[in-house]
Amino acid sequence: MVENETVKFSWQIAFMAKAKDYYQLTKFTLSFMVVFSCVIAYLLAPGVEMNIWKVLLLFIGGLCITGAANATNQIIERDSDGKMARTHKRPLPDGRMEVKEAVVFVIVLLSAGMLIMGLCFNGLSAWLSLVSFILYGFVYTPWKKWNSLAVFAGAFPGALPPLIGWVAASGMIAGPLSYGGWVLFAIQFLWQFPHFWAIGWVAYDDYRKAGFKLLPSENGKNGYSAMQAVTYTAMLIPVGWFPYYFKMSGIISAVITMALGLYLLYRAVDLYRFCDVKHARKLMFSSYIYLTVMQLALLADKIH
Repeated sequence: MVENETVKFSWQIAFMAKAKDYYQLTKFTLSFMVVFSCVIAYLLAPGVEMNIWKVLLLFIGGLCITGAANATNQIIERDSDGKMARTHKRPLPDGRMEVKEAVVFVIVLLSAGMLIMGLCFNGLSAWLSLVSFILYGFVYTPWKKWNSLAVFAGAFPGALPPLIGWVAASGMIAGPLSYGGWVLFAIQFLWQFPHFWAIGWVAYDDYRKAGFKLLPSENGKNGYSAMQAVTYTAMLIPVGWFPYYFKMSGIISAVITMALGLYLLYRAVDLYRFCDVKHARKLMFSSYIYLTVMQLALLADKIH
């Protein structure tokens, strides 16, 4: 009896450890944030009402594809991850998981996600999801070691989730019915520059050890890099008015978005003034606040 209980307990420990490894491999928290923007865009599309089953399916499909992209990123970067304090305990660099197992996991997740998007929504959203997966896993990921334009390349797959959500609802990527999706794409595209440059600043030493080049200046943490963050943040403010201009949401959310943009700009200017990790971290956290509150405000103030 004691032996059976011991075996059962050991199996439970092994199961939980493996589940935790898969959780890390998908970067679940990041995946959740990405899919959140996809679901918000889906709900913002004209004529779409809250349907808990549709939302749940979109969440699951999005998590599968995003998780597959993040796992692919870790497969390719496993040697680099082993050099960084922040990532050296991930399953692959730590030796807790074989590459073959991770590849099979990616194939299963990607296949499941594509099937859900294609069968439960439409083929166009499934193909866009595949494009996003390829751009993130096989363009942005290796590019990070070449030069800082990787952030520009990565901004495309990073901005596709809201467009995918909109297309999942409308089935359109061109024409008047698609404008809202492209507006959300533009906002998230510009948002990524101050966000990722702030992260690149905070984790600069770790990234340098691994050979990643994310800050726009060859010399890393300096006024030029900070000014780039200021520039793109400033561009975000007028673009934040587009949902109101295209009658996606009302004036209240437009004012909230402008206030958020001005606050983010204030944080970016502070980074330029002080050029230190403390203010880069403040900009990073402020960018999370901007995107989350802005999306919720748009949904709460939806017109159609």
